[in-house]
Amino acid sequence: MSPWRTTTRRNTAVRVITAIGAIFAGIEVLYMIMVLAGANAGNAFFIFIKSLAVPLALFWPGLFNVDNASLQVILDFGLAAVFWLVVTGIIARFAGR
Repeated sequence: MSPWRTTTRRNTAVRVITAIGAIFAGIEVLYMIMVLAGANAGNAFFIFIKSLAVPLALFWPGLFNVDNASLQVILDFGLAAVFWLVVTGIIARFAGR
């Protein structure tokens, strides 16, 4: 067997779990950037990303209330993105053992 081809099922599972976390976090960050940049809320792409980002944010929106709307979006969806990276990283670590 080639030394370059050492992928096992565990490594594949770790990569899939990590990729899912990165995709979830990416959706959150993309939505956050679109809101902060003032994207058109009636646009179909914005509505699609919002329909993905809001449920993925879980319990984070409204957890911390601040007066600044931009900071509120960063806290709500930025913390959700970090949450997904951390949780899937932990799951991937256990799957790799």
